[in-house]
Order: sequence, then structure tokens, then C-alpha cells
Amino acid sequence: MTADLLLATFGYHDVVDDPRTSGFQRPGALPFKHSPAGFARDLDAIGAATAGSPPRVLADVDLSKPARHVLLTFDDGGKSALYISDALAARGWRGHFFVVTSLIGRATFLDSVELRYLRSCGHLIGSHSHTHPDIFNALAPRRMLEEWHQSTDALSQLLGECCTTAAVPGGDISPQVLESAAAAGLRALFTSEPWPVPRRVHGCWILGRFIAKASTSSARIGALAAFTGWRSALLVRRAKVLARAALPSLYKSYVARTTREWHGALPERS
Repeated sequence: MTADLLLATFGYHDVVDDPRTSGFQRPGALPFKHSPAGFARDLDAIGAATAGSPPRVLADVDLSKPARHVLLTFDDGGKSALYISDALAARGWRGHFFVVTSLIGRATFLDSVELRYLRSCGHLIGSHSHTHPDIFNALAPRRMLEEWHQSTDALSQLLGECCTTAAVPGGDISPQVLESAAAAGLRALFTSEPWPVPRRVHGCWILGRFIAKASTSSARIGALAAFTGWRSALLVRRAKVLARAALPSLYKSYVARTTREWHGALPERS
């Protein structure tokens, strides 16, 4: 890659021994719930690849200057964010935590005191929408704006500072999604597209991410942190996006099935 500015951004969700203690309780969430041991191996791999230049928060990155940076993001606002914060602090690192604001204070999600604590640790707190629509790009533009405004307003009031950074829930984007973020006053929007070159849409920075699953090897995380393997990751992602577009009814059925809350015993973690 020859671009002057590159961001190797990783998207995580929960880090837990027991998946029932944090975040969404649904089949689609389980592949993204990392064990503490697995997460530690990922952080070791990132640290080895970025020696001398640890992960940063966006506020400390000058997007107008040529450089390579690694960023860590964590979606949903599950309770395990507190453990993640401690794990990052032990290394002197900071991250970005994107919160579904309608879930603040729910049993497996952060409450307002915990969110303020994360912010006091130097982490960036951003929006992950208000209600986490499962197929965000299927919303009408007006609803997209409502999701952004409700969530950013809630976080701005809770933290006493403007919330201008967000991550798209579910990962499904479109030109309308990107434009809605800019129209809502967001200055940066993280997606689930593994594209390390930042771009701007109506003044809003669009920032790609590699979304890590529990099954993703730490070796691959380390390679990506060293800016190797991003093209192949993007090809895989684009193939999935094309499949979703070609089979919209099947995709909607899949999303409906995997986002249904669990009732009864939790499936075993593979």
C-alpha cells in the first residue's frame, strides 16, 4: 500500500469468560465474544507489530499528515468494556468505545457512571446508534438521522462534551448511511469495511476497520497491525456485501434469526 496515511483499525466487541455477562445475548453476537486469554494474545501481537508506536485514539491522530497508526475500537457498550479498559491501561494504551445509548444501564451493558469512568481513563466514547438497527442501511434517511442525533445527544449530555464520532451498527453501509453521519454533524464514522485509507464524505472522515472474531488468529491480527493482508480482507468483505445485495430476502432472514435474543441455555463457545 502506498497511501500516505494508513490506519490499521481493529473492531472488537466483548471480552469475557462467560458470554452471558456482557453485551448482546443473541446467536449473532457469540462469534465476536473473545476470551480474556485470546484477547491478550491479540494485544501481544499488536504490541509486537507496533513497537514504539502504540495504538492511539483518533483525537491524537492528525489525519492531514502522512503516517501509519493503529487504532482499537470496541462496539456495543457491554459490561466487559471495564475489563478491556484495564487491559489497555496495563499497556499504556487507549481505545474507542462505541455505545448503543438505549441500552445504557441494562443488565449486561455499561451504566452512566461506568461510561464516565471510561472517559476519565482517556478513552474516546462514541455513538453506536441509539437502538442498534440490525440492517442500518435499510433505514429511511430520516430514521438514520434520528438514530445519530438521539445517541450523540445522549452521550454529549452524559459526558459533558460533544460526541462527534460513531461506528455503524451491524456494519451495513451505503452512500446514504455515510451522508446521514455527515448530516448529523459527525466528524468521524467507523465502518466494518477493512480499508485502511481514510476518506471524507461531506466533511466526515470515513474510517475502515477489520472486525475481529474470536476465531481470528493472533498471527493474522499481528500481520494486519503491520499493514499486511488488508487487500485480501477487503476482497472477502466485498464478496459478502455482494452476496447480501444479491440475496436480500435470505440476508434479512439470516439477520432476524441471529439477532433473536436467547431464551434458555446458551450455546457452547466454539
